[in-house]
Amino acid sequence: MIDWAPGPALAAYHSGVTVICQLAAQFTGEAWAAPTTCPEWRAVDLAGHLRCVADDYHEYLDDAPLSRLSRLMARSPGPESLARKLARQNSAELAALPDATGPEHIAAFAVSARAYADRTLGVWELTHHQFGDTVVTVGGMAGAACAEWHLHAWDLAASLGKDYQPASPELLAAGWQAGMPHLPLAAAVPVAPNVAAIAGARANGGARANGGSRAGAAGREGAWQALLRASGRLPR
Repeated sequence: MIDWAPGPALAAYHSGVTVICQLAAQFTGEAWAAPTTCPEWRAVDLAGHLRCVADDYHEYLDDAPLSRLSRLMARSPGPESLARKLARQNSAELAALPDATGPEHIAAFAVSARAYADRTLGVWELTHHQFGDTVVTVGGMAGAACAEWHLHAWDLAASLGKDYQPASPELLAAGWQAGMPHLPLAAAVPVAPNVAAIAGARANGGARANGGSRAGAAGREGAWQALLRASGRLPR
């Protein structure tokens, strides 16, 4: 198993932020209204969600190990219960956002996400929260964030009719395992109803957002597919 260590971990983290910005730059005004693999969100809503989540990570770190996330995780909720609670939180936070364009949301996300990475370096091994008997460190939570950025890059790419696969999915899998003990890579997660349709359209002619040959990507396919399935983006 690849270690989730600060050097390569934060390089992958910043890569996720960068690719989100690169993909966002390809959206036209009309494209921001396109559906995404996240069922209820248009691309502009996903941009707002990214902004909210980056800010949430700062809040959780400010209050660790006694944040609202810590209190939630201390109850060891099941995946479905946790998904419902987080969906309600996401909906409330999006509703509270000021009106802004997709590019404005992405710009705010990038500033917040990069600042969060800088904050983690000096406290990497400190406890962030606990799930059951598993302690998640600040570094582990950065792993959850890193995986989330790359997975949402996949969502944005799909809206553009493209495919996205990160350069080091095995490293992202290590970050996921460090920060997401409540959702192991082998866990079955319900798939949103429009995910399969968008993923299918993406596979039937969508270009690869990160370039490169399919043969060169074959060796990386397993870890990335596991992440897409564990996050509910592909059926198991």
